Amino acid sequence: MINEVLRAHAAEVEKNERPAPEGLAALRENGVFALRTPQAHGGAWAGAETIAHRLAELGRACPSSAWVAGTCVTSKTLAGGVFDRAGKPEFFADPDALFCGSGVPGARGERVPEGVRVTGRWPNVSGCEDAEWAGLAVMIDDAFSFALVPTAELVVERTWTAAGMRGTGSHTLIADDVLVPAERIAGAAPFTPNDMMLFAITVLGPVVGAARGALDAVTAMFASDRKPFMTAYTRMGESAGARHWLAEASYLVDRAEHAMLAVAREADSAELSPVDVPRLRKVLAEAGQDCRTAVERMLDLHGASGFDRANPLQRFWRDVAVGSRHPHLNPYLAVENLGTALAG
Repeated sequence: MINEVLRAHAAEVEKNERPAPEGLAALRENGVFALRTPQAHGGAWAGAETIAHRLAELGRACPSSAWVAGTCVTSKTLAGGVFDRAGKPEFFADPDALFCGSGVPGARGERVPEGVRVTGRWPNVSGCEDAEWAGLAVMIDDAFSFALVPTAELVVERTWTAAGMRGTGSHTLIADDVLVPAERIAGAAPFTPNDMMLFAITVLGPVVGAARGALDAVTAMFASDRKPFMTAYTRMGESAGARHWLAEASYLVDRAEHAMLAVAREADSAELSPVDVPRLRKVLAEAGQDCRTAVERMLDLHGASGFDRANPLQRFWRDVAVGSRHPHLNPYLAVENLGTALAG
Protein backbone atom coordinates (compact mmCIF):
# COMPACT_ATOMS: atom_id res chain seq x y z
CA MET A 1 0.00 0.00 0.00
CA ILE A 2 1.36 3.36 -1.05
CA ASN A 3 0.73 5.08 2.29
CA GLU A 4 2.63 2.39 4.14
CA VAL A 5 5.67 3.18 1.99
CA LEU A 6 5.30 6.93 2.47
CA ARG A 7 4.77 6.61 6.22
CA ALA A 8 7.81 4.36 6.60
CA HIS A 9 10.05 6.99 4.99
CA ALA A 10 8.43 10.20 6.31
CA ALA A 11 11.18 10.91 8.83
CA GLU A 12 13.82 10.30 6.15
CA VAL A 13 12.02 12.71 3.82
CA GLU A 14 12.21 15.47 6.39
CA LYS A 15 15.82 14.74 7.32
CA ASN A 16 17.03 14.70 3.70
CA GLU A 17 14.76 17.62 2.71
CA ARG A 18 13.46 15.82 -0.38
CA PRO A 19 11.11 12.91 -1.13
CA ALA A 20 12.52 9.44 -0.53
CA PRO A 21 13.34 7.37 -3.65
CA GLU A 22 11.04 4.61 -2.39
CA GLY A 23 8.21 7.11 -1.99
CA LEU A 24 8.73 8.58 -5.45
CA ALA A 25 8.71 5.08 -6.94
CA ALA A 26 5.46 4.26 -5.14
CA LEU A 27 3.83 7.49 -6.32
CA ARG A 28 4.91 6.78 -9.87
CA GLU A 29 3.79 3.14 -9.83
CA ASN A 30 0.38 4.13 -8.45
CA GLY A 31 -0.27 6.68 -11.19
CA VAL A 32 -0.09 9.75 -8.96
CA PHE A 33 2.24 11.64 -11.31
CA ALA A 34 -0.08 10.83 -14.23
CA LEU A 35 -3.16 12.42 -12.64
CA ARG A 36 -2.92 15.39 -14.99
CA THR A 37 -1.06 13.86 -17.92
CA PRO A 38 -3.49 14.17 -20.88
CA GLN A 39 -5.35 10.96 -21.68
CA ALA A 40 -4.07 11.12 -25.25
CA HIS A 41 -0.59 10.63 -23.82
CA GLY A 42 -1.41 7.77 -21.47
CA GLY A 43 -2.45 9.76 -18.42
CA ALA A 44 -5.62 10.14 -16.39
CA TRP A 45 -6.39 13.89 -16.61
CA ALA A 46 -8.36 13.46 -13.40
CA GLY A 47 -10.90 15.93 -12.07
CA ALA A 48 -10.45 18.19 -9.07
CA GLU A 49 -12.43 15.94 -6.70
CA THR A 50 -10.32 12.88 -7.52
CA ILE A 51 -7.14 14.92 -7.10
CA ALA A 52 -8.34 16.32 -3.76
CA HIS A 53 -9.07 12.81 -2.48
CA ARG A 54 -5.71 11.44 -3.62
CA LEU A 55 -3.60 14.29 -2.23
CA ALA A 56 -5.40 14.28 1.11
CA GLU A 57 -4.92 10.55 1.50
CA LEU A 58 -1.22 10.81 0.60
CA GLY A 59 -0.78 13.74 2.96
CA ARG A 60 -2.09 11.58 5.78
CA ALA A 61 1.16 9.61 5.52
CA CYS A 62 3.68 12.15 4.21
CA PRO A 63 2.52 15.74 3.59
CA SER A 64 5.76 16.71 1.82
CA SER A 65 5.45 13.90 -0.72
CA ALA A 66 1.79 14.80 -1.28
CA TRP A 67 2.79 18.43 -1.80
CA VAL A 68 5.30 17.46 -4.50
CA ALA A 69 2.58 15.38 -6.18
CA GLY A 70 0.29 18.42 -6.08
CA THR A 71 2.96 20.57 -7.73
CA CYS A 72 3.16 17.97 -10.49
CA VAL A 73 -0.62 18.26 -10.99
CA THR A 74 -0.36 22.04 -11.36
CA SER A 75 2.59 21.96 -13.75
CA LYS A 76 1.05 19.29 -15.96
CA THR A 77 -2.26 21.14 -16.05
CA LEU A 78 -0.47 24.18 -17.42
CA ALA A 79 1.63 22.11 -19.82
CA GLY A 80 -1.44 20.30 -21.12
CA GLY A 81 -3.32 23.54 -21.66
CA VAL A 82 -0.48 25.33 -23.41
CA PHE A 83 1.17 22.56 -25.42
CA ASP A 84 -1.21 19.62 -25.85
CA ARG A 85 -2.24 20.85 -29.28
CA ALA A 86 1.32 20.28 -30.51
CA GLY A 87 0.94 16.64 -31.57
CA LYS A 88 2.93 14.24 -29.36
CA PRO A 89 5.20 16.49 -27.29
CA GLU A 90 8.36 14.87 -25.96
CA PHE A 91 7.66 15.85 -22.37
CA PHE A 92 4.55 13.65 -22.28
CA ALA A 93 6.37 10.62 -23.72
CA ASP A 94 6.51 9.22 -20.19
CA PRO A 95 3.05 9.82 -18.66
CA ASP A 96 4.43 9.10 -15.17
CA ALA A 97 7.24 11.65 -15.28
CA LEU A 98 7.44 14.04 -12.34
CA PHE A 99 7.02 17.71 -13.24
CA CYS A 100 7.80 20.74 -11.09
CA GLY A 101 7.36 24.40 -11.86
CA SER A 102 6.64 28.00 -11.03
CA GLY A 103 3.95 30.35 -12.28
CA VAL A 104 5.96 33.38 -11.13
CA PRO A 105 7.83 34.91 -14.08
CA GLY A 106 11.34 34.74 -12.70
CA ALA A 107 13.18 35.17 -16.00
CA ARG A 108 13.20 36.94 -19.31
CA GLY A 109 13.68 35.27 -22.64
CA GLU A 110 15.47 36.51 -25.75
CA ARG A 111 14.27 35.20 -29.10
CA VAL A 112 16.91 33.57 -31.30
CA PRO A 113 16.53 31.57 -34.52
CA GLU A 114 16.52 28.25 -32.63
CA GLY A 115 13.93 29.33 -30.04
CA VAL A 116 14.36 31.42 -26.88
CA ARG A 117 17.37 31.87 -24.63
CA VAL A 118 16.30 32.10 -21.01
CA THR A 119 18.17 33.49 -18.01
CA GLY A 120 16.66 33.90 -14.56
CA ARG A 121 15.73 32.23 -11.29
CA TRP A 122 12.57 30.81 -9.76
CA PRO A 123 12.35 30.35 -5.96
CA ASN A 124 10.26 27.81 -4.06
CA VAL A 125 10.04 25.15 -6.78
CA SER A 126 8.83 22.05 -4.93
CA GLY A 127 10.34 18.74 -6.01
CA CYS A 128 12.89 20.37 -8.31
CA GLU A 129 15.72 18.02 -7.32
CA ASP A 130 13.74 14.96 -8.43
CA ALA A 131 11.57 16.25 -11.28
CA GLU A 132 12.41 15.50 -14.89
CA TRP A 133 10.73 18.59 -16.33
CA ALA A 134 10.17 22.12 -15.04
CA GLY A 135 7.30 24.28 -16.26
CA LEU A 136 8.44 27.87 -15.79
CA ALA A 137 6.89 31.29 -16.34
CA VAL A 138 9.03 33.56 -18.52
CA MET A 139 8.52 37.08 -19.81
CA ILE A 140 9.23 37.42 -23.53
CA ASP A 141 8.78 40.83 -25.14
CA ASP A 142 6.74 41.82 -22.07
CA ALA A 143 4.35 38.90 -22.67
CA PHE A 144 3.71 36.17 -20.08
CA SER A 145 4.94 32.86 -21.50
CA PHE A 146 5.34 29.30 -20.30
CA ALA A 147 8.42 27.18 -20.97
CA LEU A 148 9.12 23.51 -20.38
CA VAL A 149 12.74 22.80 -19.59
CA PRO A 150 14.50 19.56 -18.59
CA THR A 151 15.66 20.07 -15.02
CA ALA A 152 19.02 18.62 -16.05
CA GLU A 153 19.62 21.90 -17.92
CA LEU A 154 18.98 23.98 -14.81
CA VAL A 155 20.88 24.57 -11.57
CA VAL A 156 19.31 23.90 -8.18
CA GLU A 157 20.24 26.33 -5.42
CA ARG A 158 19.25 24.79 -2.09
CA THR A 159 17.38 27.68 -0.47
CA TRP A 160 14.40 25.98 1.23
CA THR A 161 14.77 26.39 5.01
CA ALA A 162 11.16 26.57 6.22
CA ALA A 163 10.17 24.94 9.51
CA GLY A 164 7.46 22.84 7.87
CA MET A 165 7.02 20.98 4.57
CA ARG A 166 10.77 20.50 4.84
CA GLY A 167 10.76 17.44 2.61
CA THR A 168 9.30 19.25 -0.39
CA GLY A 169 12.72 20.39 -1.56
CA SER A 170 11.23 23.73 -2.59
CA HIS A 171 14.53 25.21 -3.69
CA THR A 172 15.45 27.80 -6.32
CA LEU A 173 15.88 26.86 -9.98
CA ILE A 174 18.36 28.87 -12.04
CA ALA A 175 18.65 29.16 -15.81
CA ASP A 176 21.84 30.60 -17.28
CA ASP A 177 21.38 31.31 -20.99
CA VAL A 178 19.42 28.08 -21.49
CA LEU A 179 18.14 27.50 -25.00
CA VAL A 180 14.47 26.50 -25.05
CA PRO A 181 13.33 25.24 -28.48
CA ALA A 182 10.38 27.08 -29.96
CA GLU A 183 8.09 24.06 -29.56
CA ARG A 184 8.63 24.12 -25.79
CA ILE A 185 7.79 27.76 -25.10
CA ALA A 186 4.57 29.62 -25.84
CA GLY A 187 2.41 32.48 -24.72
CA ALA A 188 0.11 31.54 -21.88
CA ALA A 189 -3.46 32.73 -21.38
CA PRO A 190 -4.63 33.87 -17.93
CA PHE A 191 -5.57 30.99 -15.64
CA THR A 192 -9.23 30.02 -15.75
CA PRO A 193 -11.31 30.23 -12.55
CA ASN A 194 -11.59 26.42 -12.58
CA ASP A 195 -7.83 26.02 -12.85
CA MET A 196 -7.32 28.54 -10.05
CA MET A 197 -9.52 26.43 -7.78
CA LEU A 198 -7.65 23.28 -8.75
CA PHE A 199 -4.31 24.92 -7.98
CA ALA A 200 -5.58 25.95 -4.54
CA ILE A 201 -6.84 22.41 -3.93
CA THR A 202 -3.39 20.99 -4.72
CA VAL A 203 -2.15 23.09 -1.79
CA LEU A 204 -5.02 22.35 0.59
CA GLY A 205 -5.15 18.59 -0.10
CA PRO A 206 -1.80 17.81 1.58
CA VAL A 207 -2.71 20.14 4.47
CA VAL A 208 -6.01 18.33 5.09
CA GLY A 209 -4.11 15.06 4.85
CA ALA A 210 -1.56 16.25 7.40
CA ALA A 211 -4.35 17.19 9.82
CA ARG A 212 -5.88 13.75 9.29
CA GLY A 213 -2.48 12.14 9.93
CA ALA A 214 -2.19 14.08 13.18
CA LEU A 215 -5.67 12.89 14.15
CA ASP A 216 -4.59 9.29 13.49
CA ALA A 217 -1.70 9.76 15.94
CA VAL A 218 -3.93 11.25 18.63
CA THR A 219 -6.64 8.62 18.16
CA ALA A 220 -3.97 5.96 18.66
CA MET A 221 -2.93 7.73 21.85
CA PHE A 222 -6.51 7.48 23.16
CA ALA A 223 -6.45 3.75 22.42
CA SER A 224 -3.26 3.32 24.44
CA ASP A 225 -2.74 3.26 28.21
CA ARG A 226 -1.59 6.87 28.24
CA LYS A 227 -3.37 9.07 30.78
CA PRO A 228 -3.52 12.81 31.45
CA PHE A 229 -0.55 13.65 33.67
CA MET A 230 -1.11 14.91 37.21
CA THR A 231 -4.65 13.48 37.34
CA ALA A 232 -6.35 10.43 38.84
CA TYR A 233 -7.55 9.26 35.40
CA THR A 234 -6.23 5.91 34.22
CA ARG A 235 -6.58 6.68 30.49
CA MET A 236 -7.23 9.67 28.25
CA GLY A 237 -10.80 8.71 27.39
CA GLU A 238 -11.90 8.99 31.02
CA SER A 239 -11.50 12.76 30.86
CA ALA A 240 -14.61 14.59 29.65
CA GLY A 241 -12.42 17.53 28.66
CA ALA A 242 -10.13 15.31 26.60
CA ARG A 243 -13.10 13.70 24.85
CA HIS A 244 -14.45 17.18 24.09
CA TRP A 245 -11.12 18.29 22.60
CA LEU A 246 -10.87 15.09 20.52
CA ALA A 247 -14.41 15.54 19.20
CA GLU A 248 -13.72 19.16 18.32
CA ALA A 249 -10.48 18.33 16.52
CA SER A 250 -12.11 15.49 14.58
CA TYR A 251 -15.05 17.71 13.61
CA LEU A 252 -12.74 20.47 12.34
CA VAL A 253 -10.72 18.05 10.19
CA ASP A 254 -13.92 16.58 8.76
CA ARG A 255 -15.29 20.07 8.05
CA ALA A 256 -12.10 21.09 6.26
CA GLU A 257 -12.17 17.99 4.09
CA HIS A 258 -15.87 18.34 3.27
CA ALA A 259 -15.37 21.99 2.32
CA MET A 260 -12.45 21.13 0.05
CA LEU A 261 -14.39 18.38 -1.69
CA ALA A 262 -17.44 20.63 -2.14
CA VAL A 263 -15.29 23.21 -3.91
CA ALA A 264 -13.70 20.46 -6.03
CA ARG A 265 -17.12 19.13 -7.07
CA GLU A 266 -18.24 22.63 -8.02
CA ALA A 267 -15.09 23.11 -10.09
CA ASP A 268 -15.69 19.77 -11.82
CA SER A 269 -19.38 20.29 -12.56
CA ALA A 270 -19.57 23.80 -13.99
CA GLU A 271 -17.57 26.57 -15.59
CA LEU A 272 -16.84 28.97 -12.76
CA SER A 273 -17.19 32.69 -13.24
CA PRO A 274 -14.68 35.25 -11.97
CA VAL A 275 -17.11 36.20 -9.20
CA ASP A 276 -17.11 32.59 -7.98
CA VAL A 277 -13.38 32.74 -7.26
CA PRO A 278 -13.41 34.96 -4.13
CA ARG A 279 -16.33 33.01 -2.67
CA LEU A 280 -14.60 29.67 -3.11
CA ARG A 281 -11.20 31.00 -2.03
CA LYS A 282 -12.82 32.04 1.25
CA VAL A 283 -14.13 28.49 1.71
CA LEU A 284 -10.68 27.00 1.08
CA ALA A 285 -8.92 29.52 3.31
CA GLU A 286 -11.29 28.69 6.17
CA ALA A 287 -10.62 25.00 5.63
CA GLY A 288 -6.91 25.68 6.07
CA GLN A 289 -7.65 27.55 9.29
CA ASP A 290 -9.79 24.64 10.51
CA CYS A 291 -6.81 22.32 10.01
CA ARG A 292 -4.57 24.60 12.07
CA THR A 293 -7.10 24.88 14.89
CA ALA A 294 -7.66 21.12 14.91
CA VAL A 295 -3.95 20.33 15.22
CA GLU A 296 -3.60 22.84 18.06
CA ARG A 297 -6.33 20.96 19.92
CA MET A 298 -4.45 17.72 19.33
CA LEU A 299 -1.22 19.15 20.69
CA ASP A 300 -3.09 20.33 23.78
CA LEU A 301 -4.21 16.73 24.26
CA HIS A 302 -0.76 15.28 23.75
CA GLY A 303 1.10 17.84 25.84
CA ALA A 304 4.74 18.84 25.53
CA SER A 305 5.81 15.34 24.45
CA GLY A 306 3.99 15.97 21.17
CA PHE A 307 6.86 18.30 20.28
CA ASP A 308 9.52 15.62 20.67
CA ARG A 309 11.33 15.32 17.35
CA ALA A 310 10.64 11.58 17.32
CA ASN A 311 6.89 12.20 17.55
CA PRO A 312 5.18 12.47 14.14
CA LEU A 313 2.62 14.85 15.63
CA GLN A 314 5.07 17.76 15.69
CA ARG A 315 5.91 17.15 12.01
CA PHE A 316 2.25 17.21 11.04
CA TRP A 317 1.84 20.37 13.13
CA ARG A 318 4.69 22.14 11.33
CA ASP A 319 3.53 20.96 7.91
CA VAL A 320 0.00 22.22 8.54
CA ALA A 321 1.30 25.53 9.92
CA VAL A 322 3.44 26.19 6.84
CA GLY A 323 1.29 24.62 4.12
CA SER A 324 -1.91 26.34 5.22
CA ARG A 325 -0.20 29.72 4.89
CA HIS A 326 0.43 29.36 1.16
CA PRO A 327 -0.83 32.40 -0.82
CA HIS A 328 -3.65 30.27 -2.28
CA LEU A 329 -5.07 29.97 1.25
CA ASN A 330 -4.43 33.51 2.50
CA PRO A 331 -7.37 34.18 4.87
CA TYR A 332 -7.24 37.97 5.16
CA LEU A 333 -6.99 38.46 1.39
CA ALA A 334 -9.80 35.96 0.92
CA VAL A 335 -12.03 38.12 3.13
CA GLU A 336 -10.87 41.31 1.43
CA ASN A 337 -11.50 39.99 -2.08
CA LEU A 338 -14.89 38.54 -1.19
CA GLY A 339 -15.95 41.84 0.36
CA THR A 340 -14.81 43.71 -2.75
CA ALA A 341 -16.78 41.34 -4.98
CA LEU A 342 -19.93 41.61 -2.87
CA ALA A 343 -19.73 45.40 -2.73
CA GLY A 344 -19.58 45.55 -6.51
